[in-house]
Amino acid sequence: MKYITTINGKKFEVEIRDDSTVWVNGKQRSVDFLSLGPTLFSIIMDNAQHEVVVENREDAVEVLMNGRLYTGTVLDERAQLMRNRRGGDAADSGEVTVRAPMPGLIVLVTVNEGDQVTAGQTLVILESMKMQNELKAPRAGTVQRVSVQAGTTVEQRKVLITLT
Repeated sequence: MKYITTINGKKFEVEIRDDSTVWVNGKQRSVDFLSLGPTLFSIIMDNAQHEVVVENREDAVEVLMNGRLYTGTVLDERAQLMRNRRGGDAADSGEVTVRAPMPGLIVLVTVNEGDQVTAGQTLVILESMKMQNELKAPRAGTVQRVSVQAGTTVEQRKVLITLT
């Protein structure tokens, strides 16, 4: 089965073949995948082990790996074809929110309301479980609202930044 995956604005073609091999953009990758809980996974990829938190949202998938948050979409070939026929990705325009993937302490807010940001730019640094996590802009836009400030604690799913 082929999937079109977009992570922080970059597209990947991921194919999981009948023999359980994984191919990314036409290159075979060595991947071992183990579920440790409803959202926690252990992945060994190319001889490196990673603990990964995966959260499915209404319109996206959030992946926390090595202290970095990645936001993206995963569509199978049919869903991608349907999206293209409807006129492409709706997430390229309109309002988008950056939410806390877990409870924690806001260490730094790097933007102000009205700032122009680029896709992948760090917006907030959130400390949780003694790890600092860089929360990045899922796409380019203008900072509409900054809903937190450094030194405050936040709950999981709290809106931190709103972009337009």
